[in-house]
Amino acid sequence: MSGAILVLSGPSGAGKSTIIEHSSNQIGEYYFSISTTTREPRVGEEDGVDYYFVSKEEFEDGIRAGEFLEYAIVHGNYYGTSLKPVNEALSMGKLVVFDIDVQGHRLVRTKMGRLVTSAFITPPTLDELKKRLYARSTDAVEIIEKRIQNAKEEIKAIDEFDFVIINDTIEKASAQFTTIANAARLKLSEKELKKLIDDWENPPI
Repeated sequence: MSGAILVLSGPSGAGKSTIIEHSSNQIGEYYFSISTTTREPRVGEEDGVDYYFVSKEEFEDGIRAGEFLEYAIVHGNYYGTSLKPVNEALSMGKLVVFDIDVQGHRLVRTKMGRLVTSAFITPPTLDELKKRLYARSTDAVEIIEKRIQNAKEEIKAIDEFDFVIINDTIEKASAQFTTIANAARLKLSEKELKKLIDDWENPPI
């Protein structure tokens, strides 16, 4: 049994983490890919739980060593995905769930091909996104405004994703996410497709 990759993207404040948490008991065994970042931890965040927090120098050393599946600069900080835990999870047949930006989705899609299923998660309107970002009170006003501007650009890439989840209510959004996650497990890799064709033409004796 091989694993699969589910990439989630969408504006900061869209509710991606909440949806994953709400659906965790319905999507089977999965590995949530923890990103590595050079930004400072927010209040309550833990290294190795929320993110792997490293210095800019450490991150750039990892880039040169080819240790990242994808990486990008977001809001002036590096964010990236380490290859080793992803490959380990896939070899164990797990669904690997990514919460990465639009740039990251493009890179993962290019590198991992048919293993990837993707969904763009967004609130129903820009005004609703603004309300959520200001309501959570975790960032300064200038950072919130930067996130809003980034969201206006991210939404333009919505047609690059396999699915779109409008997070109006958490119950509906979680149900849609569960369906997509379980469907992602059914996709066959290029290697599995080739084996299927070979076995179909020449059944094992």
